[in-house]
Amino acid sequence: MRRILFALLVPALIFGAVSCSKQDSNGETGGTLRIGLPIPPTNLNGILTQNVPEVFVDGFIYSQLVTLDDKNREVPDLAERVPTLANGDIAKDGKTITYHLRHNVKWHDGIAFTSKDVAFSWRAVMNPKNNVVARRGYDLVASVDTPDPYTVVFHMKMLFPPAIEALFGESDSPLFIIPEHLLAKYPNLNQIAFNAAPIGTGPFKFGRWLRGDRIVLTANPDYFLGAPKLKQIVIMLIPDANTTEAQLRSHDIDLAYELTGTNWHHFENDPNFVHLLAPSPSYTAILFNTGRAPLTDVRVRRALVLAIDRPTIATKDTYGAGVLASADLGPFYWAYDPTLKPVPFDPTAAAALLTAAGWMPGPDGIRMKNGKRLSLQIAYGQGSPTSTNIVLQTQQMLKRVGVELAPKSYAFANLYAAAQDGGIYNAGNFDLAMYAWIAGGDPDNSSAWLSTQIPPAGNNVSRYRSAEMDALQAQALSTFDHGVRAKAYAKIEALLLRDAPGAFIYNQGERHVLTPAFKGYAPNGINAAWNAYQWSI
Repeated sequence: MRRILFALLVPALIFGAVSCSKQDSNGETGGTLRIGLPIPPTNLNGILTQNVPEVFVDGFIYSQLVTLDDKNREVPDLAERVPTLANGDIAKDGKTITYHLRHNVKWHDGIAFTSKDVAFSWRAVMNPKNNVVARRGYDLVASVDTPDPYTVVFHMKMLFPPAIEALFGESDSPLFIIPEHLLAKYPNLNQIAFNAAPIGTGPFKFGRWLRGDRIVLTANPDYFLGAPKLKQIVIMLIPDANTTEAQLRSHDIDLAYELTGTNWHHFENDPNFVHLLAPSPSYTAILFNTGRAPLTDVRVRRALVLAIDRPTIATKDTYGAGVLASADLGPFYWAYDPTLKPVPFDPTAAAALLTAAGWMPGPDGIRMKNGKRLSLQIAYGQGSPTSTNIVLQTQQMLKRVGVELAPKSYAFANLYAAAQDGGIYNAGNFDLAMYAWIAGGDPDNSSAWLSTQIPPAGNNVSRYRSAEMDALQAQALSTFDHGVRAKAYAKIEALLLRDAPGAFIYNQGERHVLTPAFKGYAPNGINAAWNAYQWSI
């Protein structure tokens, strides 16, 4: 999904619940897990996910080919085993990937799952009529063969080391397998009844969706890994962090997924709750639209980075949950380079760069060039305390060096929507963007920085173009060798610091608080529902 981290969406709006009785709607008191969700999904189609809340809900309903456990290890989902070079399921040249599928999988309507569903799902992703946020990885598949109902073969156009995560796995844009027998008849999947009442192969079946209130999921007794321990999951749609905290303390909800820093901090030493910070491949940044003047000038972009006191924001706004970022790849990854130093906070150097770029202080202190004020608009999500705080802090910091920053908030559904749907970020309708992102299990960040990945092709929201970056990305994706790839990513991260397509603020784990009665929760940092069938309460 662009998995767009709605990480600013999630960390800020957070999960809450209102008037959620401890007794479920069937009068039962056991086996019902109550969760809050900060943003209502726009749809529940497994290939049209646009944000973290949609991936979160879809993770209960659908399945992937391969997922990750809580130690960032690949584990099979619909596949019987993870394809590797060692077991021969990945050809030596990396261009043929074979998945051997489980034989005991059924769709929620009782129809058998087969390899044809996988091939159909790939075709649906690649159908230009479907509003898929990003197709990175899928667009590198030349063809998909289904020699029998339990074997599917991806023929790649080129070697692509992150393929196992990228193709219906835990990528930066997680997509899920959808049913051919129900959806093949549609020319496009954007506005169909299925999107509000989906059928999947996951551990929980869709029950009902009361818009603006809740989504109810019921256990799938025929789930291929075993019947879930929970009978029901009720997902409350409440965008208020303080309500979340109150409902947790009254035990009217059982899980707060990604609390705000303030509310998460309140539970830090409370023995009555489980206070969890789960490692996650995420970052929070202020991205620059490098295709818009004056941000086409790298001196202006570097000045903005130098003028923002990112160390203070990373420490105070996250209550210690965040680590100052050098660039986008954080400590979650084997490719993380701890020797790479973050850009310092240096407003004096920032002012000098702006002067060198021809922006001189005006009568009121705001810099001007050729009669135009250095005034920039920053887009951010409505109702997000985290986003709002960072935006207001940045506004004051930039004013000190003569830059006028005009905040403009949008509903998250509009902010992160696909370019085809007029999404603010994906359509490029911004100067600066308050942005958070959950990446995939592999350090591949080509979708975010390749010249060819500007939306709707990929996730290059900053419109960053660099032949040097393109060459380094090709090098990083030329081999399965982690050593070679790590060296390439070190150069990629250094290039991001040099060219400043954004101000990288912090890497942060996922902040969770749950009641002690809730057992088995082991989020992998990307898809919290990967082992939901093992959860109990």
